[in-house]
Amino acid sequence: MSSPAEYYESLPPITKAYGTACFFTTVLVQIGILQPQYIAYLPYLSFWRFEVWRPFTNFFFLGKFSINFGIRLLMIARYGVQLEKGIFERRKADFLWMMLFGAFSILVLSTISLLWSPFLGISLVFMLLYLWSREYPDASINLYGLVTMKAFYLPWAMLFLDVIFGSPILPDFLGIAAGHLYYFLSVLHPLSGGKNILKTPALVHKFVRRWRIGAPAIKEPPQDQSTGAFRGRSYRVGRS
Repeated sequence: MSSPAEYYESLPPITKAYGTACFFTTVLVQIGILQPQYIAYLPYLSFWRFEVWRPFTNFFFLGKFSINFGIRLLMIARYGVQLEKGIFERRKADFLWMMLFGAFSILVLSTISLLWSPFLGISLVFMLLYLWSREYPDASINLYGLVTMKAFYLPWAMLFLDVIFGSPILPDFLGIAAGHLYYFLSVLHPLSGGKNILKTPALVHKFVRRWRIGAPAIKEPPQDQSTGAFRGRSYRVGRS
């Protein structure tokens, strides 16, 4: 069994970065260094007072330490990781674009007064859950040891549990709506003969290449410490 440090290091880069940011944001709020109202999404302050960080920072707060916080973090660690390691393997730019498009869609929906929510991280997590459920619809899920169901129904089951626990369900709906919009435009519409209008922009590909996101670490070539004759074997950087 791998250690927690080994497990953390094995996580794909984008999901790991997002989950880590969410965890430390909650830590800062919990110990009183950061006040949630300073990172909440408030359209008036964001666009009229030019507090331009708010549309970004609100996605990193999943609530204070609680059972619900732990569940959301585990959802990132499971469903986000499986997406990034699965269909988005070797497609880091596409995965990053999916996250950006989802966040933008959620922001646009939340700008509507009836759909406004100050923190949209839960919505982004639900978007990941929804897309995972569409990619692996026939996977068998045991929900807290109570019921077994197909993954296709998991987002709605989690929403129903939020109703039972008294948690706000608006963020869940926003995430499901954004996830379905992305799935329709990137999968269903092209399959029906339409054009893929969500092609990842070249700027995102350039950003991923520039920062080597998901690229294997460059390793030093192994030292041949033998004292015998030339063995005739060469090494390339990055390969063992």
